[in-house]
Amino acid sequence: MATAVAGKRKREDSSTTSIKAKRPAVNQKANGSLAKARKNVAVPQPHVDVPVRKKDSEGSPALETSSKAKAPSTEVVAPAKAIEGDIHLQLVTGSYERVLHGVAATIPRGLLQLTDSPSEDATKDSAVTFSDTFLFAAHASSVRCLAISPATESDKRYLATGSSDERINVYSISTAPPTNDQRVDLPTLASSATVVNPRNRSLGSLIHHDRAITRLEFPAKGKLFSAAEDNTIAISRTRDWTVLSSIKAPIPKPQGRPSGDTAGPGEVPAGVNDFAIHPSQKLMLSVSRGERCLRLWNLMTGKKAGVLNFDRSLLTQAGESKYSSGEGRSVLWNTSGEAYVVGFERGAAVFCVDSKPQALIRPTPNTKLHQFRMVPAVAGSEDGELLAISTEDGRILFFRTSTDAVADGKEKLPLCSCVAQLGGPGAGISGRIKDFEIVDVQVEAAPALPVRLVVTASSDGAARVWNMKEQSAGVEEGEDLPKQVGSLIATLETGSRITCLGAFLLDGKAEGEPADEDDADFGAMEDAASSGGE
Repeated sequence: MATAVAGKRKREDSSTTSIKAKRPAVNQKANGSLAKARKNVAVPQPHVDVPVRKKDSEGSPALETSSKAKAPSTEVVAPAKAIEGDIHLQLVTGSYERVLHGVAATIPRGLLQLTDSPSEDATKDSAVTFSDTFLFAAHASSVRCLAISPATESDKRYLATGSSDERINVYSISTAPPTNDQRVDLPTLASSATVVNPRNRSLGSLIHHDRAITRLEFPAKGKLFSAAEDNTIAISRTRDWTVLSSIKAPIPKPQGRPSGDTAGPGEVPAGVNDFAIHPSQKLMLSVSRGERCLRLWNLMTGKKAGVLNFDRSLLTQAGESKYSSGEGRSVLWNTSGEAYVVGFERGAAVFCVDSKPQALIRPTPNTKLHQFRMVPAVAGSEDGELLAISTEDGRILFFRTSTDAVADGKEKLPLCSCVAQLGGPGAGISGRIKDFEIVDVQVEAAPALPVRLVVTASSDGAARVWNMKEQSAGVEEGEDLPKQVGSLIATLETGSRITCLGAFLLDGKAEGEPADEDDADFGAMEDAASSGGE
């Protein structure tokens, strides 16, 4: 009996050792540019298989490809089926006041006419109405980021929020539009009933990070990527909220004395600022605090594939002075996966897939940059893909990332042209736009183009809905600033200092009370998070 037990323990120890050996390497040295790393990790083309997790013979999760799961299309957005009646838009805001607020905006069709001169009757009786859908006292500290998943089969979406309290809260949000017979007063956080729609409910918290959460993303409805200031990027499965893998970024070396609140006493500024997943979901880029470089990760193995150091001349052209940190604050791929953009404090750089800098982005007048979004081209439209950036002075600038300009000399890169702007002092908006979302709505049947709605969130507590009538307008005559391409149709004063925003179209079917079997897999979230951690 003793021999059998000893043999069993020996097999368990060897299995544990093999599992640890498969974990991503930490502080693995990688020299050269990303172009060298791509010799071993080929960048896939659009419409390839999506990596999915399944357990191998030893019980450790391994990334493999599935023929059933396909990557999302990276081509132009095809026209969807026309929506009948009014347009219902779900807005979700997080704030410094630790409150997660959900509001449904009902937009009459008269405000979304494609003609430049709508009728007087349409504008007279058309007004956007807001109805509260949920109100959660989400975290013990400020809400720093949020992410909304694609719609599930049960007309629901997952909502994940990250905070400085090291927790990720997960919610189930209904995609059904609000009904008139369910109008109730907005509940207060002091009351026990904090949910207006019973289908909007909290599912629990994930506690597998040790520091503040900095970034969340649902690349598909089955996976959640989360980054934190503990220099880790975790991949969780939404079916049971188990952590499948945790990618560890190296801690940067100390460079001088930390300034401001970038690090605590005796600590080095660290943490993943942002990450971007390739449309094929096989590669990932990340930028971290205290580092003047960009890292490439192979999601098939969970290991580092290369490092791209930012040249001093590139940082200078991007608006980074010698006293700036030089760290990348944002990174994102374009829809085709053939180029990516790295955003800095006051500028950005466009790189080709071979990691060679192609062009620079500088706002005029000079201002800080906050949120970056890719605006895909619409089928049937002559406008191509654009890059939208929110600024400190209350504008959203639209840039063309593809440029045919010739570099001035051997080192100076050409500038991307700003083709349009939204908001700003000219439109009466002066506060910074912390976050924004772009939603396409098919108001009329094809071949009519969809209407593009832009939802912005400012630090002054105002959430605004804009009707973007044209995507690119050029530069106004006699002025250096680009033309306005949208009109403000609604403003919501939330009363909180907004930090992050999410928005999606309420196109689901209204149902009664939620079925118990739909929520059977969401119990014991704390236990699932604890068992799935490192």
